[in-house]
Amino acid sequence: MLTEINPKLPMRNKAVTRNFYVNQLGFKDIGSADFKEYLMVQKDQVQIHFFLVEALDPKENYGQVYIRTNDIDGLYQSMLDTKQSIHPNGSLQTKPWGQKEFAMLDPDSNLLTFGQEVY
Repeated sequence: MLTEINPKLPMRNKAVTRNFYVNQLGFKDIGSADFKEYLMVQKDQVQIHFFLVEALDPKENYGQVYIRTNDIDGLYQSMLDTKQSIHPNGSLQTKPWGQKEFAMLDPDSNLLTFGQEVY
């Protein structure tokens, strides 16, 4: 039986990535050891792992993760309140596929899409 999934995304600089996820988005660093090449963060029940790719070109990075929430309106408002950069084409919208969602890019241009099912 499958129980969870933890996406792995590329990062160029662990300190920059850690700062973005921990200090801006409210994740916690959950790594039990400090490896230069790897980072694990968690918020609520969601974990995201990162691996070092120092030569990563953000303009050519297609890393993406879709994160489900049960309070899309509250999450979106908290992002606005803390002045997070919402993707120019990713403002909060109800999509034809039955999801209300918004998107943002992390420092390495990994696309983070947050969504909630609309009933």
